[in-house]
Amino acid sequence: MKLLISRRLPETNMAEIEGDARFDVTTRTTTQPMSRDECVAALADYDIILPTLGDLFSAEVFEAASAIRCKLLANFGVGYNHIDVAAARAHGIEVTNTPGAVTDATADIALTLMLMTARRAGEGERMLRADGWDGWHPTQMLGFHLSGKRLGVIGMGRIGQAIAHRCRAGFGMDVVYYNRSEKAVEGAQQLPSVEDVCAQVDVVVMAVPGGAETHHLMNEAVFAAMQSHAIFVNIARGDVVDEAALVAALQAKQIAGAGLDVYEFEPKVPAALKAMENVVLLPHLGTAALEVREDMGRMALANVMAFTAERPVPNAV
Repeated sequence: MKLLISRRLPETNMAEIEGDARFDVTTRTTTQPMSRDECVAALADYDIILPTLGDLFSAEVFEAASAIRCKLLANFGVGYNHIDVAAARAHGIEVTNTPGAVTDATADIALTLMLMTARRAGEGERMLRADGWDGWHPTQMLGFHLSGKRLGVIGMGRIGQAIAHRCRAGFGMDVVYYNRSEKAVEGAQQLPSVEDVCAQVDVVVMAVPGGAETHHLMNEAVFAAMQSHAIFVNIARGDVVDEAALVAALQAKQIAGAGLDVYEFEPKVPAALKAMENVVLLPHLGTAALEVREDMGRMALANVMAFTAERPVPNAV
């Protein structure tokens, strides 16, 4: 089996697959996503492709590929909005992902962003590193106290539920949420719309999957519904937010601050966001813990092994 790994995995994962005589493994040496032409060529040249975030396998890419050899796209990551699954299936290609492995780590980053934004941690560190701190005093850098406040979660899947649990158990927060389908979550109240959630909470966290259905789910009208003291956090996908509308809401002081781990045109981040002291910006660290990435690798490779052995894949999408 010819296997292409689009970007090098943790060493334990690489040792596992490179030591398996059943596979002829090619690993790209760059950390950048595959280009359109690379994706087209890979479909013709490899039996299995292990893509990840940013490797765009669109319907156009499948149509452009001639004599498709690939039979499996074993995605490294839970999100797969960079793969047109319907087009893949139409060309006889199965698609898998790595759910579960990322849940806790991504929820932890949401809490990191909530705390950093509410308590002005990024601003404070920048001030200290610039030798701008002249000592403690009673009104120094007063932030926003999270305990006992109300949280709004947009998207109540595994990650949304993990965020809600942490906020209820750790901070005594009241939780409301929006989810596209009916869902019962203990200790949390489902509301009928994103606007309803945003109008009633102190913190909004995005935890929806990417894709056409959630593109710009957070837009000008939704930001306008938020309370002026509220903060916004996104650990989902960048394009679920209209980034221009977010910048405008922050500049107009419609909302108090934002904590972001993902961006609409990643890795490009608007200069306006970088200039704001009330915005915390992380470089897509959601799953960036060694154990988590190793778990993701093992899950992706388990899908590969099952497919190769002609068994049902554990994580078909």
